[in-house]
Amino acid sequence: MRVAVVSDIHGNIHALEAVFAALEAQKPDELWCLGDLVGYGARPNECCTAIEARSSICLGGNHDLAVRGTIDLSEFSGDAGTAARWTRDVLTTESLAFLSSLEPFGTRAGVALFHGSARDPVWEYVLSDTVALATLELTEAPVVLVGHSHAALHVQLDDAGFNGGLSPAGTEVDLSRGRVLLNPGSVGQPRDGDPRAAYLLLDLDARTASFHRVEYDIERTQSEIRDAGLPETLAARLRSGQ
Repeated sequence: MRVAVVSDIHGNIHALEAVFAALEAQKPDELWCLGDLVGYGARPNECCTAIEARSSICLGGNHDLAVRGTIDLSEFSGDAGTAARWTRDVLTTESLAFLSSLEPFGTRAGVALFHGSARDPVWEYVLSDTVALATLELTEAPVVLVGHSHAALHVQLDDAGFNGGLSPAGTEVDLSRGRVLLNPGSVGQPRDGDPRAAYLLLDLDARTASFHRVEYDIERTQSEIRDAGLPETLAARLRSGQ
């Protein structure tokens, strides 16, 4: 089975549509989403509708849980809080119902999925060897997927030891060697220095994973954020990928 994995869309429908367009040629069997469909961006309802229609499994991220009311909005400060409150106000009944059905962790085809980490699926960022190792130790699946950090990365634990790091476009990972933790990066708001929309392709039969990036209309997305009255920093940071 071939699977496309996306995460951290954050209301950026143009980035998501660019990923879908790229996937038309790659023809994965399933689409998995690791959460945070909303927050920051100006098109949360369209992103919810698109993911609900296409995904075989979708997790709920911290922003999703906040706008649906599971997490108190006081947990979010600054621009994130402003965006979460705006999103709550514009969310449709259908989008709210979909977000309310999501959990921050799950399993699919023998793969463990977390929005954050195994230790804390909602809040913890997997950005260090220590945290990555903790998630691998708390799980048994040979492949573990995480989102939340907005950085594409892989970590591999095998007989040769513990290795990995950031995974730019074109990175290929052999899933047959030991156990692997993978983060596809962010579709809608990358923070690893590459502003292009990120996604991951898994081939669970061939035991390979590949990291991908795709250009999208950043200027259009920025204009929509500004037109919605959302903080300027949320628009500006899309250009730098930081």
